[in-house]
Amino acid sequence: MSVQLKTIKTNGFSMDCLKFGRGERSLVIIPGLSVQSVMGAADAVADAYSLLTHDFTVYLFDRRKDIPTPYSIRQMALDTAAAIDAAGLERVSLFGASQGGMIAMEIAAMYPETVDSLILGSTSAVGVNCSAADEWTALAKKGDAKALYVSFDEKVYPKSIFEQSRDMLITAAESVTPDELARFVTLARSITEFDFSESLKNITCPTLVIGDTDDRIFGAAPSKDIASALVSSPRAELFIYDGYGHAAYDTAPDYKERMLKFLLS
Repeated sequence: MSVQLKTIKTNGFSMDCLKFGRGERSLVIIPGLSVQSVMGAADAVADAYSLLTHDFTVYLFDRRKDIPTPYSIRQMALDTAAAIDAAGLERVSLFGASQGGMIAMEIAAMYPETVDSLILGSTSAVGVNCSAADEWTALAKKGDAKALYVSFDEKVYPKSIFEQSRDMLITAAESVTPDELARFVTLARSITEFDFSESLKNITCPTLVIGDTDDRIFGAAPSKDIASALVSSPRAELFIYDGYGHAAYDTAPDYKERMLKFLLS
């Protein structure tokens, strides 16, 4: 599959974007927090979402290149929306995972004319008490990339998958730069300052919320809370997995099928 890596330029900043697929409709993916950019895994991302590429042209937006400090979730949403506009996308379906889900909620509420439908994976409308983000921030500030990678993936993935990838994580940590750690601190801190609970009523598009009982970052309760608060959505659906962890969007074998069914229905 052909994968294009593009840099979207706006008046105030630039943002990297992956583009793949051949569908007539547009799907924008906003990934979650990561130690290093997912742009380095472009082919793997495209393979993971290949099921959707017949019906959709898929765009995955990174965070902006030069991030300010502090950098709130709301500002990330404003910047991502500006990049979506600069890319020439007028109407999109939107999928946000984890921190990306927080950003997606903000975009859907602020720009209802842009978002046709919304999928929120393993996310929360309130990040104030996210102890994992606090732990990761402390490790990044210490410059301990190895411990950060291990802690991050141990909480994100089921135990069996984490144990299989431990050696790979340690190797990956060796390539983390001080600038990447500083960037991670700023991005992680935004989670603990996020509270969108009172604004969920402003989301007016069809929305699918997906969580997992084994989510060791947020748990399943925030997904249920989001779904029940979508009082202005014409169709709010909830699905809870069991045993696939916070990264159910990567580990659940039928996750993309579930996404596609919702987006086409």
